[in-house]
Amino acid sequence: MDISYYNSIPFDISREKKTHSSIPSLHYHDAFEILYIVSGDLYYSIEDKNYQVVGGVLLLINMRDKHRLMNTNGAMYERVTLLFQEQFLQSFQSTNVEFDPLSCFRSGSNAIKLAGREQEFIEGLFHKMISEDSKRLSGYDYYRKALLIELLIFIQRKLDDGQRYDLIESNRAHKPISQVVNFINQNYNQRLTLDDLSKKFFLSSSYLSRTFKSATGYTFIEYINNIRVKEARTLLESSQLSISDIAESVGYGNLTHFGRTFKSVTGFSPLKYRQKKVGRSSS
Repeated sequence: MDISYYNSIPFDISREKKTHSSIPSLHYHDAFEILYIVSGDLYYSIEDKNYQVVGGVLLLINMRDKHRLMNTNGAMYERVTLLFQEQFLQSFQSTNVEFDPLSCFRSGSNAIKLAGREQEFIEGLFHKMISEDSKRLSGYDYYRKALLIELLIFIQRKLDDGQRYDLIESNRAHKPISQVVNFINQNYNQRLTLDDLSKKFFLSSSYLSRTFKSATGYTFIEYINNIRVKEARTLLESSQLSISDIAESVGYGNLTHFGRTFKSVTGFSPLKYRQKKVGRSSS
């Protein structure tokens, strides 16, 4: 198999919805890469091993590690890609400091599974980076570096706390899970139970539950709530729909259950979340 090499600029970040990777072949960079899966179900090859990754997972790819992304089901996915060269952080690095901002790339862990409020925090950092990169206002280059350092500190603290998520190499047993995940992604607003999906995909409930967690890092319920709450967040920020209408549109028939789940994932009730976001955008 041919392996391509790509030169990188000192700092590059993008957020895109796609159905196909722009670099489908196995490749490597002269830069460190952080890939965040906003939504979707993908396979990722790192150093010739294939892994299944879903929305809410942050991937760390060391400089010159061979990798490629594969979207086998052809469905829409959204991802943030951040590439930076070591020299970009040179002004922040010193042999006299305790913290090495690049240590997370040498931790032996390629992935971090993020909870709901962590996803919001990380997506907020990426949004600021993208905004600074496009607007290029006074001090933008220093601010981009500060934001990147904040991201790397967050990642290293997660690893220090033992909250690493060891990617499990995908095997034939995991292939049906990709179909299940894709079905959830497309039908999150419908009634979804473990028993119903087990019957639909001709799997036992215990096997589906066990293999789903093994393949994705999330339990069946965690993943469904993650998808639904992410969609609810978008609607609370960008629409005038009532909270009860939003709850129904993302698959919660019970408003109380929606509110309790939303708060457990984000740390805020739906109303407080909307007030916080609207207040921030209007200030």
